[in-house]
Amino acid sequence: MACALGVSLFSWPYGTQPVKNALTKLFRSLYFYTGEELSGKMGSAKKFRHGQILRLVTSERIANQEDLRRRLSLQRLRVTQATLSRDLVEEIAPMPTLARALGEFLLDIRPAENLLVLKTPPSGAQPLAAAVDGAKFPEIAGTIAGDDTVLIITPTRRQRESLQHKIESFVGRPLSSRAS
Repeated sequence: MACALGVSLFSWPYGTQPVKNALTKLFRSLYFYTGEELSGKMGSAKKFRHGQILRLVTSERIANQEDLRRRLSLQRLRVTQATLSRDLVEEIAPMPTLARALGEFLLDIRPAENLLVLKTPPSGAQPLAAAVDGAKFPEIAGTIAGDDTVLIITPTRRQRESLQHKIESFVGRPLSSRAS
């Protein structure tokens, strides 16, 4: 088995067998497996891959799935086309709905400790809250929608800041009317 550096771990002359075993296990988890192959450890690898996909599609122009697959491979994340398709459906499919709802309804973001208040035109809060809920952001503990206001509750101030940056990235500019 060769690692990313082209060195065979089984012919590596340095160290003891336990070191070789530990390195082999480390390289397998880092370089060779993408999630589905790690039957019992699928969660963390999949979450990491989803995070990288989300980061790439929100920060760069991606022409198609093959372009995305190539960019992931540059980060040493090897994925098949089938895995990437599933990931896109699971992670990215709700995002165009959210982007459209944010563009159509979001007027302002008002942070308050661990809360985000999203201001909308009259009757805009319900569809915006539905789109936010559909995006399934892990930072969100819950949402409440009125007529022109969506209240998003996060467990911590740091998670609120992370969520706020994600929402602002969808609209392409900061919207906060007040500093937190």
